Amino acid sequence: MLAFALSGCDNFEPSPYAASIKGKRNTNAVSIEALTSAGLTLPLRFAFITDTHDATRETEQAIDIIRRRGDVDFIIHGGDLTDFGLPKEYMWCRDAMEKSGLPYVAVIGNHDCLGNGEDNYEWIFGAKNYSFTVAGIHFVCLNTTALEYDYSEPVPDLNFIVEDAAAVSEINEQFPDSISHTVVVMHSRPFDEQFNNNVATPFIYYLHGFPGMNADSEGCTYTHAFCLCGHNHHFLASDLYDCGLMFYQGDNIAKRTFMIFTVDADGYEMEKVEF
Repeated sequence: MLAFALSGCDNFEPSPYAASIKGKRNTNAVSIEALTSAGLTLPLRFAFITDTHDATRETEQAIDIIRRRGDVDFIIHGGDLTDFGLPKEYMWCRDAMEKSGLPYVAVIGNHDCLGNGEDNYEWIFGAKNYSFTVAGIHFVCLNTTALEYDYSEPVPDLNFIVEDAAAVSEINEQFPDSISHTVVVMHSRPFDEQFNNNVATPFIYYLHGFPGMNADSEGCTYTHAFCLCGHNHHFLASDLYDCGLMFYQGDNIAKRTFMIFTVDADGYEMEKVEF
């Protein structure tokens, strides 16, 4: 299966705290490059963890379990990597995921925006909105923490979604059906207090521009697309818009659970892991 990368810009001005940030940076871009050059094919399996905050022991245990499974291709973090957006918190979470030996990507959460946290996120992880394709699955990773931005910039960025969907459509025109699935990753889901619910309707409308965003023959489920989120610290599997598109909300890691998703040509399966 052909692999394509579509990622946001990763050239940023240094964080005011850059002098105190050590180790690997632009980790989303580094991991995306590793994934898209690995020649992965379906089935693809990834772990979803979220809201690690200061739960150091539980985070380390979850990552060790993921590593020891031996069947996971990469890790997605659903945001709130930190409690206060501090460099030391970001570095710790990055280094904890490094110990998995797997590629990993993360979206920004509301706690990650506190203080100079946004700068620290961009310095270590990269763009707040980005996407990539691996094994025919397109991952759309979005900043949805609108409340933290006080409408000073568009969150979620609908223009990014529209342009990204158009780019994927162009690829599928050139290489028919090379991208067949879509996974949308965000921290705060629609109808949360953090989400800009003034745009909840156009948000779901524009998501339908991605591959797999159509119901099955019975019009009741989406077998080739789903959404991931965190923020609320409890597990939820919900068809938020009553259209068949499932949103899977992860527990905060302190509850000692995470999810494993296996995506194949026919659809996907979700496994909730308790440890």
